[in-house]
Amino acid sequence: MPSTADRAPAYSWYALAVLTTVYVLNFLDRTLIYILFTPIKAEMHFSDVQLALLGATSFAIFYTLLGIPFGRLADRVVRKNLIAVGLATWSLFSGLTGFANSFWTLFLCRVMVGVGEATLGPAALSLLSDYFPPRMRATVQSVYSSAIAVGGGIAYFFGGVIAQRFGWRWAFYLLGFPGLALALLVFFLREEPRGRTETVAARYTASDWRVLFRSPALWCLYLGYGFFSLASNNLGIWVPTFFVRVHHMSVAFIGQAAGILALVVGVPVTILGGYYSDRFSRMAGGGRMAFTAAAALASIPLWLGLLWSNNMILLVLLNMLLYGLALMWVAPAAADIHDIAGPHLRGLGIGIFFSAANVMAYLVGAPLIGKLNDTLGVATDPGRMRLALLVCPVAALCSALLLFLGSRARSAKAPVHDARVVA
Repeated sequence: MPSTADRAPAYSWYALAVLTTVYVLNFLDRTLIYILFTPIKAEMHFSDVQLALLGATSFAIFYTLLGIPFGRLADRVVRKNLIAVGLATWSLFSGLTGFANSFWTLFLCRVMVGVGEATLGPAALSLLSDYFPPRMRATVQSVYSSAIAVGGGIAYFFGGVIAQRFGWRWAFYLLGFPGLALALLVFFLREEPRGRTETVAARYTASDWRVLFRSPALWCLYLGYGFFSLASNNLGIWVPTFFVRVHHMSVAFIGQAAGILALVVGVPVTILGGYYSDRFSRMAGGGRMAFTAAAALASIPLWLGLLWSNNMILLVLLNMLLYGLALMWVAPAAADIHDIAGPHLRGLGIGIFFSAANVMAYLVGAPLIGKLNDTLGVATDPGRMRLALLVCPVAALCSALLLFLGSRARSAKAPVHDARVVA
């Protein structure tokens, strides 16, 4: 029989449902613009570099810069209030994006979406670690992370349909503003005491933040998942446009296919990825990173097949497999960080993680691919976009190597929660 501290009460599951719904809206508002690249480009006459700046760089500038400060704040303030304010902010500006009439007004709205969304990850994941026992950590965080698939699926499915029927602006109106109502529900969540579920007492406090930067395993984790994030996120940022340009698919069709794929594949794969990574972690200290290193390695041939195949059935199958691998690493990464950082440094640890992942995906990867598209003349020869997207399998290879090294470092170290020897 599990001890009382090892059980999850009903309220914990309610809180998980609320926070997962918030994350659905987080990813919906973050990714909605990608399915709308084609109609926005047609109306505004933007270059691919400008689209990348709007879809990735504008959002990521403050999302990345504020990730670490908000992570630090999440270790010190009432986390549910931080989430509620952030949710209200990004929902408001996501809806206002539909009123933008120039590059810079679009850019400003996307910046503010990033500012609001930077509050969520550190605070929500920290809260979940206090709602549930450590043995369930990656599993619970994988349920939360399944919102990536749901939010992205809703964005692509309904964004494509709404844009096709009413125009791209209505997609922002109808899918952005509803988050304002959910912010009230978040405000009334119960805040749990930090470290309530821990079975090993932490020997350091929030003032000992420097110990995070003395961990070889964490350095490999941050860099490894940064490269994995570059490949994974650009599957959503640029591949829909790749299908429109190279394979002549409609925006509505891609949106509907992506929405179905997200629900049918993304949700179960994300949850099972967390569950099996927890099982791997019980077998070896670096089990979770070894598990995701294998996923990064497996994605390389899938990327190459996706870029050079012209068979529609094979393209769908490859995209399905890549999408699954692109989602299964988020929960294991967060669980490892929480195990290493302990209850008083979780927010900061996750803030650094999100900053590293989003720098690589949005500030490096997406603009780099956009620049390569323009340099290679993709506007006149769409097939050359295959060469630009080779950035993604190269990043997956770097990720696999770094995560493997991180798993070795994690296995070799002493137990976590000790400021003198950080895993």
